[in-house]
Amino acid sequence: MRERIDKLLDEIEHYAAQKESEIEELRIKLLGKKGLVTQLFEEFREVLPEQKRELGQVLNKLKIAAASKIEELKNSMDGNESGISPEDLSKPGDHFPLGSRHPISITRAEIISIYNKFGYAVAEGPEIEDDWHVFGALNFPPEHPARDMQDTFFITSGENPVLLRTHTSSVQVRAMENMQLPIRVICPGRVFRNEAISARAHCIFHQVEGLYIDKGVSFADLKQAVLLFAREMFGEDAQIRLRPSYFPFTEPSAEVDVNCNICKGKGCNVCKGTGWLEIMGCGMVDPNVLEVNGIDSKIYSGFAFGMGIERIAMLKWQVKDLRLYFENDVRFLGEFSTVI
Repeated sequence: MRERIDKLLDEIEHYAAQKESEIEELRIKLLGKKGLVTQLFEEFREVLPEQKRELGQVLNKLKIAAASKIEELKNSMDGNESGISPEDLSKPGDHFPLGSRHPISITRAEIISIYNKFGYAVAEGPEIEDDWHVFGALNFPPEHPARDMQDTFFITSGENPVLLRTHTSSVQVRAMENMQLPIRVICPGRVFRNEAISARAHCIFHQVEGLYIDKGVSFADLKQAVLLFAREMFGEDAQIRLRPSYFPFTEPSAEVDVNCNICKGKGCNVCKGTGWLEIMGCGMVDPNVLEVNGIDSKIYSGFAFGMGIERIAMLKWQVKDLRLYFENDVRFLGEFSTVI
């Protein structure tokens, strides 16, 4: 009996199949009700007690070998009757559906591309900042009420606390500290504010801010830069208007509106009947900000602007709920798969 088992093990080890039908024949031959392995287990009942331990182990080994060989042959077939190996590079590949870029990434890249054409370089900085770069260097005195305009996530306390930046203006400060004049940069990045999450607000969002400092820079230059951006982003027919506003680090300051790209300025529920949609804030850099950052305000002047990327994306694609950008719902993201 031992010789028969050893012979069968050897045959199993060297068995090869060309078709799935041959594998099924082998399974029946070995493990079927009248298969060779099944018959050996029937004969095992008549074996002398002192031989059962040794032969039982060998028989179990034979059964495992037979089952493993059959599974191995099935895997090698990979459902192909011709017996072509799964490693055959001539076989058709599997289809994997392509994903899409996130709408925030698409909008960020488009804004950067527009300002690159205008000669702006890209500057980036840390998301965890100190109070000086976020507030102090931007004309926010320690007890100034303007600090209440932005609810801040503080990490440490003290004279110069560490915090999560509330705007990318901190990158503009670092640009003024480290770059040679003239300065022409945009600063894209993620910012954080302690706000309740809703369809129109979130505690995390993305900004792009711009800074241009040179001799003789005027408000007319700022208006032209904003108008050119609006027409590149929303179409050649885009119009803008500037409304007086207040920011601690610019004077004079303005809010920028663009004519509604849905109703074409006629008035609708998106623009609340006004025909205008707010897209950014801007202004001439306050001389105090220039001086505190080591730039002579009697020689140089400049302008700054800032916009929320989510806001621009909402206007561009008429997305009404800000939370959709952060939920990563593939049904929502799939709508942007055709956007280049």
